[in-house]
Amino acid sequence: MLTIRLYKESDAEALWDLHFYTIRNINIQDYSQDQVEAWAPERADLSVWKSVMENLSPFVAEINGEIVGYTDLQPKGLIDHFFCHHDYQGQGVGKALMTHVLNIGKQRGLERFYSEVSITARPFYEHFGFKVVKEQEIEVRGQTLRNFVMEKYI
Repeated sequence: MLTIRLYKESDAEALWDLHFYTIRNINIQDYSQDQVEAWAPERADLSVWKSVMENLSPFVAEINGEIVGYTDLQPKGLIDHFFCHHDYQGQGVGKALMTHVLNIGKQRGLERFYSEVSITARPFYEHFGFKVVKEQEIEVRGQTLRNFVMEKYI
């Protein structure tokens, strides 16, 4: 059974691993080896990652106690991180997380949700009614990656 809960500090390492392996195993379909290595470097500073996670305050999806995805919702409607474990793609984890975030946003009175979305995640976001506002190139550790600013109004 899938459950969604709030982040706790002890999740940090598991979320880094999920982030790392999803990028390395899933996003490699749309990005080069150099790009995914820049996006998810081998040696991450876990103290920096813990600080990022603390600031994001993500929602964590679990199945039978195993972390299978996470996302966040910032006060102005930004979804900064959205990752589903590479072994759990297509099994409803992303749908459950997106539904949760949209419901939380409605409760908070948000009318607009937006995110910087990878090539890989674009069809998923489009499925939930997000539209591309602009295509952009960002630099990550010396690599240029293409992504999309997408938004949804409710």
